[in-house]
Amino acid sequence: MPSVRTPISTPPMFNLAWPLLVELGLAIASSIIGTALASRISDQAGGAFAIASQVSAALFILFRIIGAGVSVVVTQNLGGGQRAAADKVARAVVGASTWLGAVTGLIAMLGAHGLLHLLNTPAEVFPIAAPFLIALGPAMLFDAWNASMAGVMRAHLRTRDTLVVLIIMHVSHLLLALPLMYGWGPLPALGLPGYALALAVSRMIGLALHLLMWRTHLGITVAREDWWRLPRPELSAVLHIGLPGAAENIAWRLAFMVSVATAAELGTRALATQAYVLQLMGGVMMFSIATGLAVEIVVGYLIGAGRLREAHRVVRRALARGLVVCVLIAACAALLGRWLLGWFTQDPEILAAGATLLWITVLLEPGRTFNLVVINALRAAGDARFPVMAGAFSMLFVLAGGSWLLGVVLGWGLPGVWIAYAADEWIRGLIMWRRWQTHAWVPHARSSRKRLRSPLVIEG
Repeated sequence: MPSVRTPISTPPMFNLAWPLLVELGLAIASSIIGTALASRISDQAGGAFAIASQVSAALFILFRIIGAGVSVVVTQNLGGGQRAAADKVARAVVGASTWLGAVTGLIAMLGAHGLLHLLNTPAEVFPIAAPFLIALGPAMLFDAWNASMAGVMRAHLRTRDTLVVLIIMHVSHLLLALPLMYGWGPLPALGLPGYALALAVSRMIGLALHLLMWRTHLGITVAREDWWRLPRPELSAVLHIGLPGAAENIAWRLAFMVSVATAAELGTRALATQAYVLQLMGGVMMFSIATGLAVEIVVGYLIGAGRLREAHRVVRRALARGLVVCVLIAACAALLGRWLLGWFTQDPEILAAGATLLWITVLLEPGRTFNLVVINALRAAGDARFPVMAGAFSMLFVLAGGSWLLGVVLGWGLPGVWIAYAADEWIRGLIMWRRWQTHAWVPHARSSRKRLRSPLVIEG
């Protein structure tokens, strides 16, 4: 029989955003702690940790194929009162995550040497980085499952529950990593592979907790066949959103790597300055990222419920708030720039150059906020292809080409590279805002709504 459609009230933005903000903070802290633990072994281990983590982060983008779509499709179904359809999508992404995670893990394990050679890994770092990257492979399968299941939990507005799981994973990872890396009692010192082993075990714990919460809080039980099934109807809707989202992330990362290569060409000090400021920028942009994720959830609900005018108002309010907060945070970071950079170095040239980049960040962050908030809103409305098609030109010519032109050809150095960053964010951000403001997303939202209103047969 047809499923019953129940009206859904608008999810509270703040209640969604603050757990996401804490999640992002924990992820950044975990990365910093991992770097510190590796550097305690040796400088070569610290370098191996950094470069293997970059490869792992690049491979993690493949999870966006599923992750970027599942939250939107589930929220739209829930907003339209189609709970049975939402549950089918949730179970479908479990199987898709199995295959995607397995492929990603195999790429890391079988292609570790080739990937590290591609990144020109130094000879003294390579013997440490290769086994570490290979050891990270199994954890990627569990990361795929956890990322997808957490996306479903957030779509059901259980952001606090996902935060609890994340805290338990990070704490268990740290508690296991210390004895496995350094060797406590009868345990041998495994070094970086010990870190990877602790990561895999902590992700297993996270998966067990997600399965428990799915069953107790969402009433979803994963059947044996769900772990490998790839049901086409449910996954086609997810891929319609997820593939463009992943393509956008891949395009941006490739363009960004060109800018990193440009910084490397400017010398060791420039590369170090770039690395330190990027660490600080992770904290600066946390609020905008959390706001964008919360907007995606809320807009997905409203599109599913057919409340397009309310979705438009939500995005305008969230963007206005995000612009004010991001400028304030960036300005505080710039004012405290030398002190914050002092956590990493006491080199006066790096401190001066980094302080300049942080002031450019004050101009950069509002443009980035346009992208983080509006692109997520467009994706939630079903308008997923426009951001990657419209942004490709800017990412290629402004971010990648502009970094090289301003930084090297015109001799502006790192400030030129960061001006290219800012220009790319503003160009893409304003294009996305015009798309939203002119309601060009509305036909896509109506198409999504129309698909939801089609009759759904519930088996059993």
